[in-house]
Amino acid sequence: MAVNIMADSAANLRQSATPWHQSTAIGYVVLAMVVMVWAGFALTMRAIGASPLAPADVAMIRFAVPLILLLPFTFRRLNQLRKVVPKDALLVLLGGVPFFFIASEGARTTSAAYVGALIAGTTPVAVAILLWCFERWSTPRRQWLPLGLIILGAGGMVVGQPQPVTSETMHGVAFLLVASLVWGAYTIGLKRTGVDAIANGLLISTGSLIVLVVMIAFGLVKSNFGHFTFADTLPFLLVQGVGVGLLSTVGYAFAISRLGAAKSSTIGSLAPAVATLLAIPLLGETQSLATFFSIAIITAGVVLSSRRSQKG
Repeated sequence: MAVNIMADSAANLRQSATPWHQSTAIGYVVLAMVVMVWAGFALTMRAIGASPLAPADVAMIRFAVPLILLLPFTFRRLNQLRKVVPKDALLVLLGGVPFFFIASEGARTTSAAYVGALIAGTTPVAVAILLWCFERWSTPRRQWLPLGLIILGAGGMVVGQPQPVTSETMHGVAFLLVASLVWGAYTIGLKRTGVDAIANGLLISTGSLIVLVVMIAFGLVKSNFGHFTFADTLPFLLVQGVGVGLLSTVGYAFAISRLGAAKSSTIGSLAPAVATLLAIPLLGETQSLATFFSIAIITAGVVLSSRRSQKG
């Protein structure tokens, strides 16, 4: 979902790539798939409310599927995982269960456009806020304009709607912005751990699954297991489990190794716009001109922020 979070693991893929895999065309194909997966994340988060699955059931799919698929790679990643500092591991785990439930609550009363733009789009702002709060790291002047554009676009999505903004919508917006902060913490934690994409997938899936099972067992979250069919789970299985849980994590790192971080993050920033467009035919959502304009401003801010961070 968020741009620039897999740059550190790209070198591992670059070293082991075969000549066929070094093709930039393959990089573009994989990156296009990742963008569609990120857009699908926003759509499926929004679709939870209309399905017989509870958020806990979708979360179980989200973390169980990649864990099962990544099990064959576990042994070779044990040394990496042992070196992870507990504090950094905790930051990474914030991107698991906490992020999922906060984002699902925000999606419940908003739209796919809000989910895509206010989480992925505002992550650079969230990271800057967290670094200032906890490390007193000052944002470089070259980043002021990009971050300002992101804030302007996010505000435009809320105040620029033709219909009056309800308290329910603001409830959802607040949760999505908190989800952005949580994802920002995950981003910082991921950079600190220094593990590759597969080790990160194992860490977040294993830890999140343990927490989720405990929460369900003690009745802290509701599960509708037994009250839905396999057909009901299939979209979430493909998008949340295989897509978000596995393909986007490894695929984005691969794309960076073929195309570079700046170009990959620029193309990746199109995910909110793609999610907004797909939500119209798939979820029956209608979007105003102000929404598209605001998403364009956020996208421009993310692209500019990414390019300036690469130069600095």
